[in-house]
Amino acid sequence: MKKLTSRIDKEKLLLAAAAPVLALVAALVVTALVILATGKNPFPAFNDMLSYGSASDSQVYILNKATTYYLAGIAVAVGFRMNLFNIGVDGQYRLAAFLAAVVGGAMSLPGIVQIPVIIVVAMLVGAMWSAVAGILKVTRGVSEVISTIMLNAIATAIIAYLIQPGRLGQLDSAGTLVSTKPLPDSAWFFTIDMGPAGQLFGFIVVAVLAGIAYWFTLGRTRFGFDLRAVGQSESAAAASGANVKKMIITSMIISGLVAGLVGMPTLLNDTHQFDNSFPSGLGFTGIAIALLGRNNPIGIGLAALLWGFLERTTNHLEFIGYDKEILGVIQGVIVLCVVIAYELVRRYGLKRQQQRVGAELAAQAAKTETEVTA
Repeated sequence: MKKLTSRIDKEKLLLAAAAPVLALVAALVVTALVILATGKNPFPAFNDMLSYGSASDSQVYILNKATTYYLAGIAVAVGFRMNLFNIGVDGQYRLAAFLAAVVGGAMSLPGIVQIPVIIVVAMLVGAMWSAVAGILKVTRGVSEVISTIMLNAIATAIIAYLIQPGRLGQLDSAGTLVSTKPLPDSAWFFTIDMGPAGQLFGFIVVAVLAGIAYWFTLGRTRFGFDLRAVGQSESAAAASGANVKKMIITSMIISGLVAGLVGMPTLLNDTHQFDNSFPSGLGFTGIAIALLGRNNPIGIGLAALLWGFLERTTNHLEFIGYDKEILGVIQGVIVLCVVIAYELVRRYGLKRQQQRVGAELAAQAAKTETEVTA
């Protein structure tokens, strides 16, 4: 039996590695066919992506983008592990970043105090905004998909209203940009000087810590076990003593807490203010990255790096004669191929496991019968 278990474990590892490889190969093939359909050669495009993406400045860009994408992926993954579809990460992080920028711009404290205050404000706002969807779900049975979509729209409207000049926003000297009051220099998060390659966001450290906390909480604590159990079967989790309603609200709050961090790399390391050009849509990118990374902290990190790589390199393709829309094609194809590949590998792995267990049991039964006959 130990030998059988060892073989099954090895096969599981091989299948786990095969799924993303199969997905990426399929995505490359489909993307190549799409480029060929436009009448262009895909191989120069792939070669340019590899060479341009390996440049030192591109590597810094990719890491900075991946920092934000990773936090968005973790925020979504918390809900996924609970079988909750938190589409509201986009509204949660934007509202959190806006109010954190307002608070930060109104203060003038030492950085060691002001920076944590800004981060805590962002996390609390994100948590409170996501908690609304959790409360509606457990008290009124409202789907979190519907409520978070509506909360995204409400968050956008609130920001648009409050950021107007004369309220919490101001107009720049050129009269073209509406923003919050800029953060003082003391509220700027540290950056890592990479020389000619640029500045690496120091918030990458916070992203790594968030990933470690996610892994430890969900994989090494009773709370994480209960959360995963409720996500797999609410009735079974309730029978084991878990408070299902409490777990739903708690998981939405935690997802919102992490969502509050999504806008912080941009706010504290880049723009130092919230304006009408602040990045949007990162919550939806987080959904794709969480799916691609299979809710695993390492997988999400690799998916975030891949997303940053694709964004950096495909934007450069336009300069050598390729259509800029190729980015959306590649991203969409990768997500689709990942979903299909993992499902195919899962079914194949389940079939192989059943076959091996059946063969082993049949062999043991035959051996027992032979011994009895003898």
